[in-house]
Amino acid sequence: MASCDEGMMLMMPAHFTPGTRINPLQAGIRFVSAVIGPDLRGGSADTPPQRANSGWIAVLCLTVATALLLVVAGHAAGRRGYEVAPLLFWPGIVLLVAPTSLRIAWPTTARGERVFLLFLLAEALFYCKVVYSPTSFIGHDEFLHWIAADDLMTARRLFLSNPLLPIGPTYPALEIVSTAIVNLTGLPLFVAGTLLLAVLKGTFIGALFLFFESITGSPRIAAIGCLAYMGCSTFVLFESMFSYESLGIVLCVLIFAVEAASKDLVGRERLKALGLIALLLMSLSVTHHLAAFYAAIYLGAVAILEALRRDASMRSEARIAVGFTGTLAIALPILWMEARGNHLAGYLGPIVETGFKTLLGKITGAPNSDQLGAPPQPLAMRLTTLLAILLLALGLATGFFRSLAMAAPSDARTGWRPLQDVLGRRWRDSRLVFLSLLAFGFPISVAFRLTIGGWEIGNRMGTFVFIGVGLVVGVSVVHFWEGRTRRGWRRIAPAVALAVIVLGGVTSAALEPLRGRYRVAADQQSIESMGIETALWTKAWLGAGNRFTSDRINRLLLASYGRQDVRVKIVEGVAPSRVFENETLGPDEFWALVRSDIDFLLVDLRLSTAPPVLGFYFEPWQRRGTPLSGAELLKFNDIKGITRIYDNGWIVIYDVRGLHENL
Repeated sequence: MASCDEGMMLMMPAHFTPGTRINPLQAGIRFVSAVIGPDLRGGSADTPPQRANSGWIAVLCLTVATALLLVVAGHAAGRRGYEVAPLLFWPGIVLLVAPTSLRIAWPTTARGERVFLLFLLAEALFYCKVVYSPTSFIGHDEFLHWIAADDLMTARRLFLSNPLLPIGPTYPALEIVSTAIVNLTGLPLFVAGTLLLAVLKGTFIGALFLFFESITGSPRIAAIGCLAYMGCSTFVLFESMFSYESLGIVLCVLIFAVEAASKDLVGRERLKALGLIALLLMSLSVTHHLAAFYAAIYLGAVAILEALRRDASMRSEARIAVGFTGTLAIALPILWMEARGNHLAGYLGPIVETGFKTLLGKITGAPNSDQLGAPPQPLAMRLTTLLAILLLALGLATGFFRSLAMAAPSDARTGWRPLQDVLGRRWRDSRLVFLSLLAFGFPISVAFRLTIGGWEIGNRMGTFVFIGVGLVVGVSVVHFWEGRTRRGWRRIAPAVALAVIVLGGVTSAALEPLRGRYRVAADQQSIESMGIETALWTKAWLGAGNRFTSDRINRLLLASYGRQDVRVKIVEGVAPSRVFENETLGPDEFWALVRSDIDFLLVDLRLSTAPPVLGFYFEPWQRRGTPLSGAELLKFNDIKGITRIYDNGWIVIYDVRGLHENL
């Protein structure tokens, strides 16, 4: 916002003279118009070309290294249960994010320096994720793709079934690339996957920067847009996992960047660009369903806007190219799904339906199981996330009309005239128009994230929506918050706000980003040595490929470390929770076990020590607010035909093959 004197001048009529009476309503309208209006008051968005400051780069590299040492020390203390862990970890995160973000957003920083520091910050945040578990995969989705990659290396065949992720075999690109690295280098899969992810993270931030720069013409807006994107809850953790979205979103943004850079090409150069886009779209179609869906929405929308655009000077060749690209983006994923017989609606439909029902129930006050959610984060983390959301909302409010004004013809960039041109379908770049409108998805994604059932929708939406958010916030900072005069707080406050937004991306990425001791049913916080050693024991003493069932965490460990054939159902219509969650085995559950082909049950007695952190032990839709009892978990001791073959004090394995002999 402007200084006090400038704010008063904004509210005064143009003919104002001392002693003139000011209409408060008129002054209020003028003030709001000046704040949210389309005026591009930043003048030239970038400083004249200059050399990167090597001194600042050296200082920030040393600062980042020191910050990462504090992060590592915090994780080490957390593993041992020391109370000092947060006092090491969080100052390290602040030291990592704040100085680097300030320098990237500083008005006079050179383009090359901004790009280098963006790479530095992105890779440092990726390292924070890796150092949480530096020797093995630990995320839930990472286990699913680790299992698929192991299957591919063992069987040397694609499209093997994966009961833990039924849609996964349809999109094998991540496993193909990672196992190719293993075969070429001889590296372990974890090392090869981590190196691949590090390259992908740098590629993503570089492609996003070039995409923003192509459509705005401003390296400074592009750099600020990348910083704002880092405030997305998926950037630090979800997009850094060994998961197909980590590769899919990179291909998606690469497509956007290539398409935007090729918009002014002609002849053979245009054909070469179209060939590259087509190759990337084909790769994306076999990589990740949602990323392909994002690309289809973006390129399809750009094609529609170009068709609606009133611009006689636009070449027919350019219109054909945009239409061809949009058609290809929509057709290729559909053709791939039809070829594999795996429809996205069957996979995402229940998630979307549950999310909308939960959100509607929260709005109307209807009772639901949403109350059985994860425990709240520490107060400081919640306040940081809330402040980041408020700053993003403020940036969107002051940048939306300005980003639309940037798309207007260059001879109409003052007052509300640019908006009239846009409404009259006269704009110079449909990409700017669509990304500005896309930012409207931000409040919707936040609303979904307020519910347990809709959290996944909001989280996945954010990955795509934040591309528009980054653009609008970048325009807001350059053309309103800093303006032409960059003195005092107008130089510092926007950069500090961007640092808070990036910190909000860290605090919203996970329930607890600091490594700690074992917690019950808490996904990556439940992965520890006892469960891993038990899974390894099954492989060494029982052999691989036995049919197991257990709770959600131990299923992952058995399938990955133990190489067992885990089952998510006892028989069709009978979930494992029905067998484990009663003090007696009912007739239906007993005969389900008898009829099934399951060989072993793994029972983890630690489930009786605390309620599930995430609200469920087996599947997300089976919520429970109280711990399982010892009687429920140990009832198999007294059932004829079931034998206990392993017991380490906490984890018990039962052999149920004797039940099948009764058939």
